[in-house]
Amino acid sequence: MLIPGVESLNKVAVIGRGTAGSIAAANVSSLLKGKDFELHHIYDSRIPIIGVGEGSWPSLVQHLDDLTNYPEGDVQRYLNGTRKYGVAFEGWGQRNQDFIHYFLPKRESYGYHLAADLMGELLQESTHSKHIDSRVLRITRVENGAEVELEDHGTQRYDLVFDARGFPKEVKSEQHINISFIPTNTAMIRRCPAVISTAQTGPALQHTYTRAIARPHGWVFVIPLTVHTSYGYIFNRDISSPADVESDFDKLLESEGVTDFEKRTVIQFPNFIHRNIYDGAIARIGNAAAFMEPLEATAIVSAQLQIGMVLQFRCNRPHEYLERDVKAVNRFLVNNMLCYGLFVGWHYSCGSVFESDFWRYARDRAWPRYLTAAAPDVVDCDALRKFDEMIEIVSRSDNDPANLNRKCGLPFGSYMQMYQGLGC
Repeated sequence: MLIPGVESLNKVAVIGRGTAGSIAAANVSSLLKGKDFELHHIYDSRIPIIGVGEGSWPSLVQHLDDLTNYPEGDVQRYLNGTRKYGVAFEGWGQRNQDFIHYFLPKRESYGYHLAADLMGELLQESTHSKHIDSRVLRITRVENGAEVELEDHGTQRYDLVFDARGFPKEVKSEQHINISFIPTNTAMIRRCPAVISTAQTGPALQHTYTRAIARPHGWVFVIPLTVHTSYGYIFNRDISSPADVESDFDKLLESEGVTDFEKRTVIQFPNFIHRNIYDGAIARIGNAAAFMEPLEATAIVSAQLQIGMVLQFRCNRPHEYLERDVKAVNRFLVNNMLCYGLFVGWHYSCGSVFESDFWRYARDRAWPRYLTAAAPDVVDCDALRKFDEMIEIVSRSDNDPANLNRKCGLPFGSYMQMYQGLGC
């Protein structure tokens, strides 16, 4: 017997073959297994996949096990992965000491560091879809579905479309919430030699952490994979020139004894949330739905949440409730994404060991904007109230057990760790 709502999904499209698109296609394929339906995975092969190292949250470990039916160790090895137990902050805050933001339970719960391009290949093995290599010209909402106009394949109609085409060309106030309180907008990526040793017959079992190293022009992430280490300098191109950033990048690598590296790419990114992530027929996911700099690895978990929420409501609720459900799903997703953004932006509120132009801007000018940028009348959700309540609670000296279940995007324990580590 079909679950309510599934009968309305006969033809589904996923647009984009990056991380979010690959996860969406695998989820649709798994959920609708046994049903007579069409899944089209549409992408333009002329657009390369940026194979950077990525960090994830613990939720991805079980999710990949479910989607691939491979043993956990095999999944990790396929992804050139290591086990991420949290984020190690170096030089952040007022306390002039390094600290770790652990996944909870501490030193037990872990996600993956992984190669993004390999995850797409892994998920492709368990995805049953028709591949269409073409540029998407337009996606249009129509009655009971959406139409996708392709450059050389005409126009196709679908019951549901997952749009994973990446960042918008520009952030527009009528369509997007501008997360102006996050002070960075550019990433300079390098690939360096591996620092993790691994046995040929099994996955790497070391406890590893994503390093977040404060630098004069921003901060640098260090993601250890088994075949290489990804370094990324996150900065603001309106404050620091690429030449200055590159020079400081060289100094950091030299101080770490890294003499051999490959310059990969420079990526400009917006920090934003789409106001209409889901409209009932089109679901924007991944970087098409929202993005905030990679400080707390929110990208993959955000895509998981967006895809999961849309499919749960679309497949488990009668179709006649669709319009009512759309408002609830969209508001929940926007609120949750903004909670992530507030948590990330808050990391800059106490500065760093560097009293530089960037850090003065981040602490004194960018972060204070959160009060207006996340105001309820601007964003139509209550993320700001939840965030302010969480900060007020962690600043108290009492340890009320009831607070342990609180969340504002991330759980109470994450806020407490960052509050203490930053020296707020």
